[in-house]
Amino acid sequence: MELSDLGFDRWFADHARELCGPELSVARVTAVDRGRYVVRDEHVEVPAELTGRYQHEAAAAEGVPCVGDWVCVRFLDARSHATIHRLLPRRTFLRRKSPGRDVDFQMIAANIDVALVAQSCHFDFNLRRLERYLVMVRDGHIRPVVLLTKADLVGPEVLEDLLASARRTASGVPVVPVSNVTGAGLDEVRRLLRPGETCCLLGSSGVGKSTLINQLSGGAGLETGSVSHTGEGRHTTTRRQLVVLEGGRLLIDMPGMRELGLLGAGEGLDEVFADIGALAANCRFADCSHAREPGCAVRAAIERGELAEEQLQGYLKLRRESAYHDMSYVERRRKDREFGRMIRAVLKPRGGRDPR
Repeated sequence: MELSDLGFDRWFADHARELCGPELSVARVTAVDRGRYVVRDEHVEVPAELTGRYQHEAAAAEGVPCVGDWVCVRFLDARSHATIHRLLPRRTFLRRKSPGRDVDFQMIAANIDVALVAQSCHFDFNLRRLERYLVMVRDGHIRPVVLLTKADLVGPEVLEDLLASARRTASGVPVVPVSNVTGAGLDEVRRLLRPGETCCLLGSSGVGKSTLINQLSGGAGLETGSVSHTGEGRHTTTRRQLVVLEGGRLLIDMPGMRELGLLGAGEGLDEVFADIGALAANCRFADCSHAREPGCAVRAAIERGELAEEQLQGYLKLRRESAYHDMSYVERRRKDREFGRMIRAVLKPRGGRDPR
C-alpha cells in the first residue's frame, strides 16, 4: 500500500514537507475512541497518543485530531505505537455544535470527499433531519449524496413519493434508493465513489449503515445488529473509524448522532437553501422575516405552490439556531480572552523587575 491509497496527494504532501520535516513521518488517523487514536501509514496501523506539548497547544477542540486527519507522527518501539506531534491542515471537515450546553465546535471527521447521508424508507424518513445533515455537509465543503435505505420495505408508489420529497429537499444532490436485501442501488453508489476518495456515512442508528459498508466492501466483517419486527435496526457502531472498501475506496463509519446542533454553519445554510436566498433577494424589505411583510417574494412563491411552507419554516428554524449559537460562541471566546489578559496582568512583575 502507498500513502496515495489512503488519500494522500500533492496538496497534503506540500503541507507535510513544511510541518513534519525529515524527523517525523506522515500517517492518517483511522480511528478515534474516547481520546485514543489509531494511525496508519503505508506500512502499519498502530495505536497512537498525543504528545504532552500537543495537548497543551491544542487548546481549542478544532485543533485535536479526528478521524480522517493527516498527522505528523514518530513511530516507537519497532513501529508498535506512535506519538502524534502535529496536525496537517484540513481540506474539508465535518463538525457540529458540541452536545449539551457547551457552545463549542466538535470535530467529527476530516478530509472527506463525499458524504453519504442515509435515511431509512421504513421508519427514519425525516426531511427536517435531512436538511440539517445537508447543512453540516455543505458547510464543510463536502459533496453530498442521499441514500434512502431499506427501499425493499415499502411499495413502489411510497418509494416514488419519498424519492420526490428527498429530491425537492436536496435540490441538485443525487438521491439513490438502496436495499441491502436485494442489492438494488449498490452499483450506483459504487459508481459515485471514486478510488482514492474518502467518503463518510451519516445517519441515525439502525438505518443499515454497517450492513451497507459490508455490502460495499465485499464483506468487511463489521458487526451488524439484529432487526426488530418494525424493520428498525439496532445501534452497532461504537466509534468512528476509517475502513478500506473494494476498489481502493475509503469510507469513514461512525455512530448515529442524536444531536446535530449547528454552529458557524452560515455558508452551509446558504448552499442548501439557495432557492430561498434567491427569492429573498427580491423581497421589498432587506430585513424581511418572510412572515407577513408586504412584497415578500418568498411568501409569494409559497402561495404559487413553488415553495413548501415546511421548507421555509425549516430554514428559519436552522438560521435562528445557528445565529444564537454563533453569538454565544463569540461571547464565550471574548470572555476567555478577557480572563487570559487578567491572568497575564496579575502574573506580570511590577515595575518591570523580576520579583525573584
